[in-house]
Amino acid sequence: MITLPKGPDFGLQGRRALVTGGSGGIGLAAAAALGRAGAHVTVAARRSAELEQVCAALRAENIACAAQVLDVTDAAAVDRVMAQGEAYDILVNNAGMNRPKPLVELADEDIDAVFDLNVKATFYTSRAAARRLLEEGRGGSIINVSSQMGHVGSPRRTVYCASKHALEGMTRALAWEVGAAGIRVNTLCPTFIETPMTEPMLAQPGFRDWICARNALGRVGRLDEVMGAIVFLASDASSLMTGSALMLDAGWTAA
Repeated sequence: MITLPKGPDFGLQGRRALVTGGSGGIGLAAAAALGRAGAHVTVAARRSAELEQVCAALRAENIACAAQVLDVTDAAAVDRVMAQGEAYDILVNNAGMNRPKPLVELADEDIDAVFDLNVKATFYTSRAAARRLLEEGRGGSIINVSSQMGHVGSPRRTVYCASKHALEGMTRALAWEVGAAGIRVNTLCPTFIETPMTEPMLAQPGFRDWICARNALGRVGRLDEVMGAIVFLASDASSLMTGSALMLDAGWTAA
């Protein structure tokens, strides 16, 4: 008699998740996806009013959640928040920004702002989350929201590409440092997704066509297309995956 293998477990019941940049866009989608899979979700961002609106929407679906006002570029504040309550089993480093300009037009403040949020803040949150998990002897999943631009170059995106390439390197190194403790670290690499942040960019004449001509599916991505990947990386369904990049780029990097 054939015994079928046990299927993958996408459930997150009993787990605690922290999503940075959780007040909108991919962060909001991640919070909803994790909560629907059973996790208690803490959404973190700098503005209290927006966080409370997010939590109200989550609670309307009976998702257990909390709002955490936090500037992730403040290392001391990150450490204080991570020291409170139980450790987070899941960390989604989603907070990020872009200032698309040619390199010769970038001001020092542009470079500092992008690296402070896209790179240094991810180091702060990952460091604090990993410390707690290691101290308590618990496994976990750290998901760094990177980009297809962490694997390719693109005009007007020197500082953004540099920040996302840095995130890819940090992810691979950290995966080796904490893997034996059962902590997995991966990146999620979407193409351009329809969000409030990308709306002005996508509205620029010709820009949407430029994107669509450069990926195999010929279109921009949707938020719901990111949500399944978030649950996969957070859950035991991806228990053999660490130090890897999950590409959601519509084939952009396959060319």
